[in-house]
Amino acid sequence: MILLTVLFPCIISTYSASVKGHNTGPRINNDKLYKFAYSTEVLIDRVKGSLPESAGFRISSEVDVNLVWRNPNNDDDQLIKIAVTDVTVENVSERPTNKNIFNGKTTDKIIGKEYLAALKRPVVLQWTRGKVKNFYSYANEPAVVQNLKKGLASLFQIQMNSGVVSEMDISGKCNVTYQARQNQITKIKALNTCKPERTGLTSHSRIFDISKKSTSAAIYVLEDTFLKIVRAEENHVLKLSARQQTDAKVISKQKLELKSTEAGPRMMAGKQVTSIIKALDSNYVAISLVAEPLISECKSCPSLSQHWNTIRRRLEPENLPKADAVRGFLSFVQNLRKATKEEILQMLRTDSNAEVLPQLIDAVVSAHTSASLEAMLEYLDFKNNTSSLLLERFLYACGLAPHPDELLLKSLINIYRSPIGNSEIRETNLIIIGALIRKLCERGSCKLPAVVEAKKLILGGLSRTEKALDAKIYLTALKNALLPEAIPLLLKYAESGEGPVSHVAATALQRYDPVFITSEVRKTMNRIYHQNRKVHEKTIRTIAAAIIFSSNPSYMEVKNLLLSIGDLPPEMNKYMLSLVQDILRFEMPASKMIRRALKDTFIHNYDRFSKMGSSSAFSGYLKRGTDVASAYSFDILYSGSGFVRRSNTNIHIFNEYAQLHAVQVMIEAQGLESLIAATPDEGEEDLESFCGVSAIMLGVQLRPVTVFHGYGDLMSKIFSLSTDPMQVLKGLIHLMDYSQTIQLQSGLTCSTEFQGGLSIDISSALEFSLWYREFKNNVKTRGSFVAVGNIVVDSSFVKAGMETSFEIEGTMDIISTAQFSQNPFLVCIEVDKTGTPVREYITKYESLPSGKSYASRKGKVSLLEGSQYPLHQENSNACREVFTDKSDTSESWF
Repeated sequence: MILLTVLFPCIISTYSASVKGHNTGPRINNDKLYKFAYSTEVLIDRVKGSLPESAGFRISSEVDVNLVWRNPNNDDDQLIKIAVTDVTVENVSERPTNKNIFNGKTTDKIIGKEYLAALKRPVVLQWTRGKVKNFYSYANEPAVVQNLKKGLASLFQIQMNSGVVSEMDISGKCNVTYQARQNQITKIKALNTCKPERTGLTSHSRIFDISKKSTSAAIYVLEDTFLKIVRAEENHVLKLSARQQTDAKVISKQKLELKSTEAGPRMMAGKQVTSIIKALDSNYVAISLVAEPLISECKSCPSLSQHWNTIRRRLEPENLPKADAVRGFLSFVQNLRKATKEEILQMLRTDSNAEVLPQLIDAVVSAHTSASLEAMLEYLDFKNNTSSLLLERFLYACGLAPHPDELLLKSLINIYRSPIGNSEIRETNLIIIGALIRKLCERGSCKLPAVVEAKKLILGGLSRTEKALDAKIYLTALKNALLPEAIPLLLKYAESGEGPVSHVAATALQRYDPVFITSEVRKTMNRIYHQNRKVHEKTIRTIAAAIIFSSNPSYMEVKNLLLSIGDLPPEMNKYMLSLVQDILRFEMPASKMIRRALKDTFIHNYDRFSKMGSSSAFSGYLKRGTDVASAYSFDILYSGSGFVRRSNTNIHIFNEYAQLHAVQVMIEAQGLESLIAATPDEGEEDLESFCGVSAIMLGVQLRPVTVFHGYGDLMSKIFSLSTDPMQVLKGLIHLMDYSQTIQLQSGLTCSTEFQGGLSIDISSALEFSLWYREFKNNVKTRGSFVAVGNIVVDSSFVKAGMETSFEIEGTMDIISTAQFSQNPFLVCIEVDKTGTPVREYITKYESLPSGKSYASRKGKVSLLEGSQYPLHQENSNACREVFTDKSDTSESWF
């Protein structure tokens, strides 16, 4: 007990000393002047770029630090003054004289006397236990100068013990991890946790977005409880998701090193921080350590009209498929974002722009500002029936916009509720409203008032409509919206609706993510496929089968689907066999369950798997890469009389994060048996002659188009058929719109911008001969894709940056040849891709406001060889027979 009494005060004393040492921060000695060498540098390059070739610059200076005041009641509460002297701006790596923009320039000429004077004006920090509690500076200094000082001050934000804390510096309030070891401290800042988060633009699709990875670390070496060496570095890597080789890297470094210590000014006496600051300099005010936003103005940028005159020729219809058209479009969109409503209206109303007006509308909508939207709404007249081409171009540009907002959706709702002169434009408007609902909901904005209103407009309209044609349009809008709450309605129309209505509802369900295809949905699809309640067209039944196969089907569901093969109409038998074989060959999710079911010899036998026919389903890869892959699928379903009932071509793009339904072209025909007095299939006896085309572009369902309706309309179209190519789709699409500002810890600001665009020109050339009993259709798709990235660090007195770009031009022909001299018809489909040029360019540059600049440009051009994509074996057999017949005919005697 006596021993415990003696040791207890010692234990308490030791514990108190330990706690005090644990909480003590770095201290600066009285009456000393610490002279540091400080430098900050920034480098911009590609990820695998080398230092000598990087763009960038270094700012170096001397830094004097001394103690102004110490709290008499707390030795760890200090005021320290930091003064920058002897500033120089230079290249990071040595450059020849002719490539050195700083050669022959003094610092005051580079930075400017006013900015240099402000930079040399001292700042004061209230430094408490290593934390910058307050930052005192002059209030009205230029933001770029203030930020450079804050970047230096942020190096003094330190903690002596290990742990994770949330602290404030120039980047904002961030989570920071400290690791303390003897006289060295490592500081790792999680930049993705910093608040306030700098907002900017990102792309809607993760396929065409930018992946960004940022790291920040600093190492502190202490000597006598004060800083001796500080080294900080942060790295930012940006990569285009669709093509990882298009990338950029930004490196920012800071170094603060103690050079000497000498006698300094005496410490001021006092108890209150505010009185000390006032006595020191009455102009000092407490300012947040977080960086101030910079507003940059382009002094040499062309005006809107000047820019338009430069790029106008590139946007003429005949030049649209070229990469230059997309480059001009992307640059003009950026200029339009600075334009006023009046400037845009003047350009739209200029008569000389009539030929390129559709492309101008694409650009104005893609600018996505309130001024551009107001200009478009004032310019377009929806009551006028004669301007449907421009109205449709405007609506499709809205639907394909990379980041639509509530204002755009509200505007389209207002248009729908106002008089519209053209019924097709009214339908297109409703369909695009559905697309905007989905894009906003995927962004987490499903509860916005305009989105709620748009949902009620579509769902309420569908529940009230009594006409099949109106129901089709509302269902098509839901096919774009993909609302989970719409699934019960879609099931109702898919199962009980008539022909076209049921088909739209079923294809809408097919677009939902498999997580929404519940057991209840699969039950309905099974009833449709097996015709438990009513007879359905085989186009609907095959869609129901595809939905079941793609949504984690049970063993019994798969078994029943396989058992049905053999009891179906002949061409449907062949289609289902081809679909199953495609799932197995392409290793789709249902393949495991199908293989399990096929172990049963009652299912897997020659009688069931030897059914003949021309229908088929086939999938293949267009491209397989580590960053992105693209796949195509082609399925064709014939009627028993040999006519095409449905032809469906799809292209999907996907990476590890997302999938995009890039293109779909679906052709549906019915009721053509009367042309050859053939017998219709079961459930299709009363169908009227009809052919329609439905298309999806970049995940957006477009308005379905009727080719002909009724026998009389068909014959009229045949006899008036022209062999000249018919324009199907032409336009410019803003695919990628990424713009973010990176606040570097040094105080410099880096702006990152990636723009991507697509030009597309689809035409169709038809040849029809009753004499030779042959039909030929060539769908030619020409276009180009361009992605441009700009990474710029602009300090207002020196600018460094890099532009990296990638472009590709391509042409694809889908040639369909049908010979109807025999029954079943011979149909040959060829998919040809011509040689595709791929071009990459990199420009790195440095410049001064005086006009002196340096630029390094490199380019690489390659050619992807042309190819012909394989389709199903039956197509190859048909093509062989078609071309053999042609060869025999050309060489025969007469």
